[in-house]
Amino acid sequence: MTYFSERVLGATPRTVEEITPAAWRGLVAAIEARIRNGSFGRSFPEECPDGRGVTGTDRSLMGEAVQGQFPDLAWPLNTDVRTGGFQTLDLIEFCHENLAFPIPRGFHDFFGHHHLSFDVEQGRSEFREEVNKIFARNSMAFNLEGNGQVIRLGEPVLGEALSASVFATGDSKLDELLETARTKFRSFEPNLRQEALEKLWDAWERLKTIEPGKDKKESVGRILDKASAEPKLRTVLEEEARTLTDIGNNFMIRHTETGKTPITSSRHVDYLFHRMFGIIRLLLLCSGRGG
Repeated sequence: MTYFSERVLGATPRTVEEITPAAWRGLVAAIEARIRNGSFGRSFPEECPDGRGVTGTDRSLMGEAVQGQFPDLAWPLNTDVRTGGFQTLDLIEFCHENLAFPIPRGFHDFFGHHHLSFDVEQGRSEFREEVNKIFARNSMAFNLEGNGQVIRLGEPVLGEALSASVFATGDSKLDELLETARTKFRSFEPNLRQEALEKLWDAWERLKTIEPGKDKKESVGRILDKASAEPKLRTVLEEEARTLTDIGNNFMIRHTETGKTPITSSRHVDYLFHRMFGIIRLLLLCSGRGG
């Protein structure tokens, strides 16, 4: 469903990287509704006293499982007690793994309850749709994917390119480095996004040798030639390539020796990743290697 404001004004940019109070209340409501309707009964079954089947979710059993994996998380969930971002996103993945759509398959007159069967895919699909709607309506830079993992969306300028890029460079190691960089960069964990920079700069060094030539300088020259035949733009690209190489050598990206400048801000990680990914994608597209 698309709301009136979205149809008229369009979607708001999804740049918020924390769990806001409103989003937390919405997520708790989504989980609580599914506890009450029996969606977690497949993993945490409340059994019919006559042994005829599952009748709902055993809230206590589910709570023990949740607290066993997330010891700092208050249970039962409380809309007024917001947990940290990492634990909230971990909890969403836990719920996605353990829920299924409950289907009443028979009414037990004596106890006044239904016995349930479950449709896993429907339950997960509906949960993803609701969670992602909460993320979007609260401008949050996260998305719950079909595999049950929460990813961090890229900045709007790069988000579509990150999702749409197909790495088919003809060099399996380069493809691997680029895919690893993309995957880590889309994580909500800052340490993994930092590692994404390292993999992207490793991919850059690999890319600089992909064209035939007697040395790296000649190989780089050939791939830059394919990127632009216009002399002034060709010079701009060469200067950018040199600058990015210097950044990799002088900052704590590929090297950790003393004297290297650390990158401590998530915004700086985003900026450098965007800048490097942009030229790599351009060179791959212009040389017919996908991107």
